[in-house]
Amino acid sequence: MNVLVCAKRVPMTGGTIVLTADEQAIETRHLGFTISPHEECGVEEAVRLVEANGGESVVLTLGPAEAEEQLRDAMALGIDRAILLQVEDEWDAQATARAIVDAVNAERESGTAFDLIFFGNESADSGNFQVGIRVAHALGLPCVTGVKAVSVEGGRARCEQETAGGRDVYDVPLPAVVTVKEGLNLPRYPSVPGRLRAKRKPLETTTPERRPGDVQKVRLKLPPGQGKQAEILGHGPDAAPAVVEVLRQAGLVV
Repeated sequence: MNVLVCAKRVPMTGGTIVLTADEQAIETRHLGFTISPHEECGVEEAVRLVEANGGESVVLTLGPAEAEEQLRDAMALGIDRAILLQVEDEWDAQATARAIVDAVNAERESGTAFDLIFFGNESADSGNFQVGIRVAHALGLPCVTGVKAVSVEGGRARCEQETAGGRDVYDVPLPAVVTVKEGLNLPRYPSVPGRLRAKRKPLETTTPERRPGDVQKVRLKLPPGQGKQAEILGHGPDAAPAVVEVLRQAGLVV
């Protein structure tokens, strides 16, 4: 079984996002980077499937040269090799999907046909939910989204989605594209030997061609903040009754 995991280098959650002066990119000087929690589960699931069934696991990302760090992290967890589609700017979902499709077709021509292609359900930064579905459509493969459990048997994949009333189950033939959510599994931590092995594993870097006619970015815009408000209840001893009233309203005193 050959499994491909498509991941994206994203800023670590909790960091303050600041845009560059031209509003075309995120200022990254003081940010740490990782991959989305959904994609971490995709990496773990790929490693488990190959451990159980044999074959090869591959991780792929489209991003800058610095994204090699995230690819090496995935290989430290057990992924066999990596592909970096090196670009220096942010690509839209349509262009990203085209580049991934070209990479998958190139792998097939070189002798590696993927039985499963994992994506995170959405990336932690843009969260547009599009790339996995676009890739599946372009390759003519079945696609199941929002998956919280995967099992493979007899050339088919059993995929489960959580719903308000329980779980929906989809049985699809392989090859297939699956977008997974956090909670699919519990990702392992990289070991020191795993990190040492990751440094020696093959990482192929190519530069994809961006075709004309794609969606063009105009500018980035930060969402409005909630802000902070403070209400002055009074000064000195005169504020005591107001404080008691606030505590009473909160149910902390009677």
